[in-house]
Amino acid sequence: MKYYITCIKKYADLKGRARRAEYWYFYLFNFLIYMALYVLILVTGGTESYYSGTTGFGTGVFSILLYLYGLFVFLPGLAVGVRRLHDTSRSGWYLLVSLIPLAGAIWLLVMLVQDSTPGPNQYGPNPKEAA
Repeated sequence: MKYYITCIKKYADLKGRARRAEYWYFYLFNFLIYMALYVLILVTGGTESYYSGTTGFGTGVFSILLYLYGLFVFLPGLAVGVRRLHDTSRSGWYLLVSLIPLAGAIWLLVMLVQDSTPGPNQYGPNPKEAA
């Protein structure tokens, strides 16, 4: 949970480095929150209105919360991705690799799971050694 809070506090900080744990715990908590909100949408009948054509999916309170939460974590998600790439001695611009269909997403995933560059690099000291 501390990594999630750290990412929210550094919501627009594109400088420095982020450990693998910081990056993946941030996305784990995002996934859990998204799933909880989606389950609440399903429990309150969100999909029935979609299939029956009456009010449409996405009109309930929980759907609005889901969209607002997505907006809330958009910038922190980009920032922690950039810092994670910095930790592997890569520019944050490598996030754009994900725009290449399939191969780009796989390539980015490989870059994001790699271990930190030992010692300091051009983006700052190694956060693993500082801990």
